Amino acid sequence: MSARKKASPDVTFDPETVISRDRALVPSVIAVNEQRVNAGFWPKMRRVAAKIPFARDVLSVWYCARDEETPLAAKGMMLAALAYFVMPVDAIPDFIAGLGYTDDAAVFAALMAILGRNLKPKHKAAAQKDIEKLRGGD
Repeated sequence: MSARKKASPDVTFDPETVISRDRALVPSVIAVNEQRVNAGFWPKMRRVAAKIPFARDVLSVWYCARDEETPLAAKGMMLAALAYFVMPVDAIPDFIAGLGYTDDAAVFAALMAILGRNLKPKHKAAAQKDIEKLRGGD
């Protein structure tokens, strides 16, 4: 006889009950992430734009997350990635030379793979303009 227990046939998973628009958790998490991003994004971006090769992607995501046309679920994931980027404490501390931003780069690479289709040419153009200013190319 197997040691595994079988799932009860009367237990069902209904994704609508887990991911529901009227639940308070998701909007409040998005609001917290948005506050973190609003407070810390530009100061951090000014400090690191010349140091990180994925700065253009970060800026594109920032513009996309602020766009009214971006779907709410995509905005939520983008704000989570941006909040992770601005937080001073993360998986690999940013001050470690050579490794500090690898975790942030991985987060943005995954985000781009999942939600990259939401980035419009206008987001990328605005990011390019800002990156040139931040890196002293204007």
